[in-house]
Parts: sequence; structure tokens; C-alpha cells
Amino acid sequence: MLSQVVELIESKNNFGITTHIKPDGDGVGSSLGLCWLLRSLGKEAEVIVHGDVPPAYRSLPGADEIRDVKELDREYDAVFVIECSDIGRPGIAGLERAFTVNIDHHATSEHFGTINWIDSTASAVGEMIYNLCKAIGGRVTKEIAECVYMALVTDTGSFHFPNTSDRTLKVASELIKAGAKPATIGEAVYNNYPWSRIELMRQVLDTVKRDDSGKIAMLRQTLAMKDVAGAIDGDNNGFVNIPLAARDVLATVYMREVGSDQFRVSLRSKGDINVAKVAEQFGGGGHKNAAGLRIEGSWDEAETKIVSALKHALPSNGNGSSNGNHS
Repeated sequence: MLSQVVELIESKNNFGITTHIKPDGDGVGSSLGLCWLLRSLGKEAEVIVHGDVPPAYRSLPGADEIRDVKELDREYDAVFVIECSDIGRPGIAGLERAFTVNIDHHATSEHFGTINWIDSTASAVGEMIYNLCKAIGGRVTKEIAECVYMALVTDTGSFHFPNTSDRTLKVASELIKAGAKPATIGEAVYNNYPWSRIELMRQVLDTVKRDDSGKIAMLRQTLAMKDVAGAIDGDNNGFVNIPLAARDVLATVYMREVGSDQFRVSLRSKGDINVAKVAEQFGGGGHKNAAGLRIEGSWDEAETKIVSALKHALPSNGNGSSNGNHS
């Protein structure tokens, strides 16, 4: 809970912060935002991740100080674990032995932390970091504002996903007043990709198809496609959302090959179609309109199982909802 987090910060001095492997804008932005908040309070803090920080987020203040680690190599009073469904998501060995603070906005998050602060009403963990700043009496500095704004804009799809609330927009407004520049951050996120992304997109879109109802679209990405494109992790961000631009498509399945008969799958949907419930059937989870899972089997077998589960999630009248919002 928030009060426990405040009490911990006030009583301790040395903190580590981490997020999931292959971090997104919320993971990086929230981690750095928290780091700047802790430092502004006179605490020692650093961000550690397993792997590289994606190029889109490297311009954030403090991003160049993030350490790439495979195992916990320093002693901390506590480690904040940002936006992770379980203790294994950061990919850092030894984390399970530390005093951990689990901060997440996914309702499906396991309560793995010594302290668990889960707020499924928050649009992003970044929104929670802003609330923490206010609760502890901190000042929203320019550095905090830039990092948290990045978290908000990426996890809300530039404020057009259903998780965007009046509270989200109020927080964004305060962050802009504190120094965040929407145009600069938007440029870093949306107009900062290498050509390898375009080449990978061309190959992936060549696989797009719909089920017999026309309401579910499927995309595939092989390991070979990534090699041909010279792509890196993160070059495929947002591909899963592309078919949702079609009026009749209500849900998408994006399968990415990660090994022999092994796939990571992203699910997206419009309106009231709950893909998190579908993902949970396969051991995954996420939000109502954006979820993920891992599955094994042949391409066709795995795809058939997921599409079949999705069909049962579709409303009988074929409409996602009356408002047509999507994530």
C-alpha cells in the first residue's frame, strides 16, 4: 500500500529500482522517475535492468546511468520492482532474496513483494509514481516530470486507450507545467525508429490474415524475419495494434517466435472484449484490452487454440462496445 511505501522511504536510505526485461516506456520512465524522486529526498538510489534500454527512452534524464546487471550485486535497504507480474520478470538473479517493493498497475500481478502496492485504476505505474511524490511531500522536478510523462504517454497510447482517465490528464497537465515537453517526448517515441523497424513491419504485415468471422486478425513474426531486417527487441512495438484500425476487426493476435515451437503472444482488443481473461487461460495476463502470454506447439496449433478462446470472448452481436474505444 502507498502508506507502507512512504514509511519505508522515510525510514531507509539506500534503494535499488528495476523493471521487467525488455522494458517499455512505463517501465523505464517510472523507474527513472522514482529514482529522481528518491534522490531529491536525499536518498541513494539507482536503476538496474537486465539488458539494454530501448533507444526511444535513452534521451530520458538519468537513462545513461542505468546499470545492466544479471544478478543483484549490491546491498540495498529495499529494491523497487516496477511493472512486473512476478519476481522473475526482471531477469535478475538473487532478487527473490531481497526486501522488495512490488509497484504495479496490472490486476493480474502476483503479490510477490515484501510490500505490494497494486493500483489497477492507474493508467500507468508512472501515475502511481506521481501520486507517491505528492504523498511523500516531494517536488515534481523537471527530471521527474519528463520521465513520468514518458510513462503516461506510452502506456495510454498517447492518451487514446481506455485506461486514460480525467485523473491521467490532470497528472499529465501538472507534468507539463513542471517542465515535460510533449513534442520532444513524442518525437523520441514515435519518430525515432531505425529502418530495420520498417523492414520488419513489411515482413510481419505480409502475414496478416483474419479468421472466418473477420473479427479476429492474426500476425506472425519468425526469428528469420528479425535476422533479415537486422531488427532488435523493441523494433516491433505497436505492430499488434495495426489491424485494429480496420473497423470490423475487434481483436488481434500477434505471435512472435522465440524458439523451436515456442512463442510470445500479444493480444489486443476493442471495447469490452477482455483479452486478459483469454491470456489467463494460457498462464498469461494483463489489462482488459492489452494482454500477453507464452505458448508452445506448432504455429497453427498454437494460433488455433488462442483464436478459439478469443472467439468465445467476442460478444454475440459482434460489436466490441458502443463507444468503440480500443487499447
